[in-house]
Amino acid sequence: MTPNLQSTWLRPVDLAREHGLSTQAVRNYEDAGILPAADRTPAGYRVYTPRHAQALRAFLALVPGHGHQGAAAILRTVHDGAVGEAFRLIDASHAELLEDRGTLHAVEDALRDLDGAPRGARTAPPQDTFIGPLAARLRLRPATLRTWERAGLVRPRRDPQTGYRLYDAAAQRDARLTHQLRRGGYLLEQIVPLVERVRTAGGLEPLQATLDEWHGRLTDRGRALLAGAAALDAYLRAEQERAEQEEPALTDPPAAAPPA
Repeated sequence: MTPNLQSTWLRPVDLAREHGLSTQAVRNYEDAGILPAADRTPAGYRVYTPRHAQALRAFLALVPGHGHQGAAAILRTVHDGAVGEAFRLIDASHAELLEDRGTLHAVEDALRDLDGAPRGARTAPPQDTFIGPLAARLRLRPATLRTWERAGLVRPRRDPQTGYRLYDAAAQRDARLTHQLRRGGYLLEQIVPLVERVRTAGGLEPLQATLDEWHGRLTDRGRALLAGAAALDAYLRAEQERAEQEEPALTDPPAAAPPA
């Protein structure tokens, strides 16, 4: 008996309502390759199916961990048949999260140094240095350090003989903290009060709330990556089952040749 395909048809509004989206957003997602291409009725209306609904759920589950562009790229590669490339994009997001965790740990280590926490053998304070060597050490352009100086984040003094900028231990500390916080996603105007609090109050405690919030954001993203992976895996499994069901049935074997 032929199944009633119309019973599985979905309108754009059916997909949109589940997630509080507009019907135009659903159409845009299809046009962008985030959803599979929809069939059309004789009148030209789009016809969606549970397959499209599951693709939309997978995409929206991926967005919190990968961002809109990243999630869109993942679904497009899946629909292009390049599942391996989709996995590479997912790996890149996990690698980015791991790097962000390393950055946070580096910031905490730097702050603990400022706090005077015992860390075994302590090295001597850094010697005063000029802008070029400091920029090279931090892998920055000298222009970036000058921008930070104008923002009040770094306060070098001037060499009395040459007039060149000279960065003492405190200025190098502020540059290192600014660099780490910028890598953590903070804007310059957000970093200014943090660096100032380190200068005036010193130590880890003034920034503890910021560090706790940063830890929370990384944890949330890690959970989001897991949730997105689960939704995508469910979609990929459904796609594989659908493809297997659509494979043409094997034809009957040819009749045996009559005996000679």
